Amino acid sequence: MSLRFREAKTIQAAARLLALRGGRMNYMKLLKLLYIVEREALLTWGRPVTADRCVSLSKGPILSQTLNLINEGPAPDTPSTWAEHISQPENYDVRLLSPAGDDELSEAEKNLIDDVFRRYGETNRWDLVELVHTFPEWQDPDGSALPITYRDILKAGGKSELEIAAILQDIDAVAQADALLPAL
Repeated sequence: MSLRFREAKTIQAAARLLALRGGRMNYMKLLKLLYIVEREALLTWGRPVTADRCVSLSKGPILSQTLNLINEGPAPDTPSTWAEHISQPENYDVRLLSPAGDDELSEAEKNLIDDVFRRYGETNRWDLVELVHTFPEWQDPDGSALPITYRDILKAGGKSELEIAAILQDIDAVAQADALLPAL
């Protein structure tokens, strides 16, 4: 069972990174930074921040639903606040339109986002592409897209099979409980 995508957390994480960058960023760079946040959360805490689907693209791993929000906006008939806070791309940049708050993010998540920005926020987007190409879970999709599972990330991060099984069991339990709750 999959975790439900946390759009509000995704918006707040993206808005936080954009604010740290002065309100504007190349969207490929934003996607790479968000992927690094997601990866590090999973490896550190055994849980993701956004619960987005991770995929390998030719320019490295990204968060799939976040890319869709950037490129296409929310799906028709789906409530979304993405466009209230983050612009559609203009010359491959997105802008922070209005503050998104941070009430969905834990203090640890905010600190992780800030730490990822401190380490990589000034890195050129093409250098970030090179960096994420070194992540063992990334595979060249040869012009397509390949899914990256939590197992792939955990294994690439050096977790033992026992640790991976325990983390995936916890994630599955959360996903099952989440499925019983209405979507917000």
